[in-house]
Amino acid sequence: MDWLSWVAGIGGRAPVRPDKPRDPMAQLVALLHHHAIDLVLDVGANAGQYGARLRRYGYGGRLLSFEPLASAHAALSARARDDAAWEVAPAMALGERDGEVEIGVSAESDMSSLLAQNDLLRRLSPSSVVQAREKVAMRRLDGIDVGPAVRLHLKVDVQGYEPQVLAGAAGLLDRLTSLQLEMALVSLYQGERDWRRMIDEMDERGFDLHLVLPGYFERKLARQLQMDGVFVRREPSSAPPRCTPGPSTTKAETA
Repeated sequence: MDWLSWVAGIGGRAPVRPDKPRDPMAQLVALLHHHAIDLVLDVGANAGQYGARLRRYGYGGRLLSFEPLASAHAALSARARDDAAWEVAPAMALGERDGEVEIGVSAESDMSSLLAQNDLLRRLSPSSVVQAREKVAMRRLDGIDVGPAVRLHLKVDVQGYEPQVLAGAAGLLDRLTSLQLEMALVSLYQGERDWRRMIDEMDERGFDLHLVLPGYFERKLARQLQMDGVFVRREPSSAPPRCTPGPSTTKAETA
């Protein structure tokens, strides 16, 4: 699918220049194409919404999706069934260790998390209440054979558990060209790291922030609570300059 077709088909809007994708998902797929991504690892796939959007906006490469919850995994598998390039892993959570964990199943399944909800989320979204707990297998991502792909994009949307997923992907990080992480502007889960710390940690790992996608906007607060940051591995020659303080001056000295 070409750029013009993507944008022309969104909500009946008039076409824009094909080299100027305006929709956030079109921008994401432009980034994937630019960096020749040949495998997207979709962690926290839920019912396959992310994979379906990538396909709609023109990403035709391999997809490997992970989802722990039985009902969402069944819906995900059904969605991917007729797509030969979309593989669904067995139901599992991904984290910092291999073993078994218990996940809080929200009434809205895409709000389910291995972390406990905090008071703010319970007040803002009563429909997200945890209504059950489900035991699931947990695996480290770097212990899973992802095949021969050489330019990988890792997307992680696991409601506050992103740092643990990255810890379990340590042995795979060198193969990643780009990462997409859900980041909290306002904490909704106990122990969730905020966006500043996440960006700093990605910088330390050698990845620069290239794209920001809007996330959960809460009308009751008129405030965005989450966003996705898309990071790309930094080339050695493209490290951003560091700001260093210059000599102290006063108005008298510069007059």
